[in-house]
Amino acid sequence: DGEAPARVTTVLDELLHSDEVDAVYIATPHSHHGEYVRAALLAGKPVLCEKPLVTTQAEGQALVALARSRGVFLMEALWTRFLPAYDLAARLLQAGAIGELRAMQSSFCFASEYRPEHRQWNPALAGGALWDIGIYNLAVTRWVLQQMHGGLCPEPQALDVQATLAPTGVDAAVNVTLHFPGGVTSQFRCGFDANSVNAFEALGSKAALRFPMDFWQAEAVELVTRHVPPERMAAPFAVNGFEGEIAEAQACIRAGAVESPRMPHAESLAL
Repeated sequence: DGEAPARVTTVLDELLHSDEVDAVYIATPHSHHGEYVRAALLAGKPVLCEKPLVTTQAEGQALVALARSRGVFLMEALWTRFLPAYDLAARLLQAGAIGELRAMQSSFCFASEYRPEHRQWNPALAGGALWDIGIYNLAVTRWVLQQMHGGLCPEPQALDVQATLAPTGVDAAVNVTLHFPGGVTSQFRCGFDANSVNAFEALGSKAALRFPMDFWQAEAVELVTRHVPPERMAAPFAVNGFEGEIAEAQACIRAGAVESPRMPHAESLAL
């Protein structure tokens, strides 16, 4: 097809100071996100960085400040927010389809072989279920609340958290209940120790809205009410689901923005 072959380098500066590079996507283990984001921002290259952006709020604040002071785009790659199923669910939630929000329930679990050196289990690579997969339960919890509150997510008033630790000390599984104002709760489990259908449900006074399986990459939404089968609405990917966050980053970079209004810096810091 005449395309040039991929270029490979092990020298970061070679990449960051190449005029051929317009923007950088960072998909290293979580432990190394911060240093690579910083290097890219200092080189003036816009950044799309895999979730979690970083593993401490202090480092996140420093990177956001750097992006803003340099006028360079930075976005956490939380692809879920840009899926067609979430656009559809947003319209339903904002239109009052579930009534008043009462609670949320979700799981993100898969059985993973214990290998101490693997990034999932290795503390030196910022392992653990919460950072790797539980961030999606947290992110969608906040997203649902934002749809119900005009874009703003109230802070939780209390957190109940129990973790099962692996021999390396990272969390193999976490059970969480978040308590929000008005008696709204979000219960979730994330873990490397079990298999689950991995659904997410928002329970309302009139109906429940459900991403029926693998909620972080949902291609359908269900409205559930009593006495009738769930009303299922398909919303498939255009390609593989990652196109949404890529298009958002491209549009923001072309517009000269330092952050995305759909995944702003404040949201990454809150997560």
